[in-house]
Amino acid sequence: MQSLNSKYQLILGSKSPRRKELLEALGLSFKQVNIDVDEIYPDSLEGAEIAEFLACLKARGYSELAENELLICSDTVVWCNNESLAKAKDADEAKAMLEKLSYSKTHEVISAICLKTKDFEIVFSDSCKVEFKELSKEEIEYYINTFQPYDKAGAYGIQEWIGMIGIQKIEGSYFTVMGLPTHLLYQNLKKLNIID
Repeated sequence: MQSLNSKYQLILGSKSPRRKELLEALGLSFKQVNIDVDEIYPDSLEGAEIAEFLACLKARGYSELAENELLICSDTVVWCNNESLAKAKDADEAKAMLEKLSYSKTHEVISAICLKTKDFEIVFSDSCKVEFKELSKEEIEYYINTFQPYDKAGAYGIQEWIGMIGIQKIEGSYFTVMGLPTHLLYQNLKKLNIID
């Protein structure tokens, strides 16, 4: 596939295979770097504010940006009953999160993107409502044991088995739930004249 023309060398500030796959599918040429920051945010933040804060925190954690480079950083928050469900540390935490998402029926997934160059930094986010069926104990245990979803907010990936059997409805972009609101990224890159 031919890449879109870009005025900058694009850098994806994430080791996420899902975000890499989505950027490639958008037709963008980029290099991938890992940015290691402590994902800590003020307690006063909620929902989209958390995702946007963390996306910018990651972008500011990369100190090697050259004049002709544009950094793309992203963060995803699962917001359920006024609480942010981060990445599960172990199987017990993953089980508790999936039970909460199952019993709550509907939750919100918010993915934010921070675009940063030497000259500017902008952040934007998108939200999607996700409705789960009530998951059985066996379904939750099978998912955790088979897929080990510890690198995902809310302990699940929509593109995996749990999404196939558990998600009844989404209102918004599927790709936002995957972790990268591709439609907003494309719109903003066009608006900033970064891609033709």
